[in-house]
Amino acid sequence: MTMSISNKSNTETLSKYLNLDQGGKVQAEYIWIDGDSGLRAKTKTLDKKPDDVSQLPEWNFDGSSTNQAPGDNSDVLLRPSALFKDPFRGGDNLLVLCECYNNDGTPNKTNYRHSCAKLMETYNDAHPWFGIEQEYTLFDLEGNVLGWPKGGFPGPQGPYYCSVGANVAFGRDIVEAHYRACLYAGVTISGVNAEVMPGQWEFQVGPCEGIDMGDHLWMARFLLQRVAEDFGVVVSFHPKPIKGDWNGAGCHTNYSTHAMREEGGLKAIHDAIDKMSHRHAEHIAVYGEDNDLRLTGNHETGHISQFSFGVANRGASIRIPRHVNAEGKGYLEDRRPASNIDPYRVTHVIVETTLA
Repeated sequence: MTMSISNKSNTETLSKYLNLDQGGKVQAEYIWIDGDSGLRAKTKTLDKKPDDVSQLPEWNFDGSSTNQAPGDNSDVLLRPSALFKDPFRGGDNLLVLCECYNNDGTPNKTNYRHSCAKLMETYNDAHPWFGIEQEYTLFDLEGNVLGWPKGGFPGPQGPYYCSVGANVAFGRDIVEAHYRACLYAGVTISGVNAEVMPGQWEFQVGPCEGIDMGDHLWMARFLLQRVAEDFGVVVSFHPKPIKGDWNGAGCHTNYSTHAMREEGGLKAIHDAIDKMSHRHAEHIAVYGEDNDLRLTGNHETGHISQFSFGVANRGASIRIPRHVNAEGKGYLEDRRPASNIDPYRVTHVIVETTLA
């Protein structure tokens, strides 16, 4: 007899246990970024709910199992950096986003938050705001894009973007559950929509100032993967999950400073774009793996080898929204970042280029 294995959560059975009293204890889920830009997590029991992230103890893990340390010196320290409410356990339970440090106190090679936080503090007076549009693709456990016919392809792109209906929108339950989980947790999520390729969706996080952008996007990703886990669905952040005439997945990054948002800010926007044009290669280097598969000049992208900008031009590297150009102030949209970026690296290079 063949046994079917399912990875879907048995919500009804689980709720029986989650409703049990915790005896005044708090469960804190420590979350970190591993050596392959994935997310890992484990849980620690606290005697009481902390008032601030600084009250949380450091912890450690086996870095040799996460591609972050050699086996003969494998301990990596977890240093709590940001707190969020836990939508899965509820109550006073917490999600704790952590930085990774080596035993000698130096940031682990995977810890891009450390340098990003220092840079954001340096340019705090400029009040850099970000909003990131995270695209992703949903797959079933057999490796098929959600909603696609087994071994085949759906109809061509066109009816799926911002779609409504069972024949064009696939995975909405996951999207809605994730949205509510983010709101509960305290993530600054600002919207969601179905994307151009069927089975692909987008959520937006922001506006966030400085280091908060990276913190909130990483936590939103964690929440998405945990929600999808409950539904037995896999989330892909690959920038070109399906080859051929299908849109890739990006992380369009909207950016502004106080000067850009003030009257006459369009000049500051153009000044920033000019500076970015001279460091195109440096930006592309941290704008995601396999981004060359996405930035082809087709499917609403500019070519990876060329820098361009324009008003309301979704085929450019940098887009100035039409209403921003008309009002003479606002923000720019960097359309180059791929869906698998580390937001700490992207926000770091943008601030470094435009403000340093």
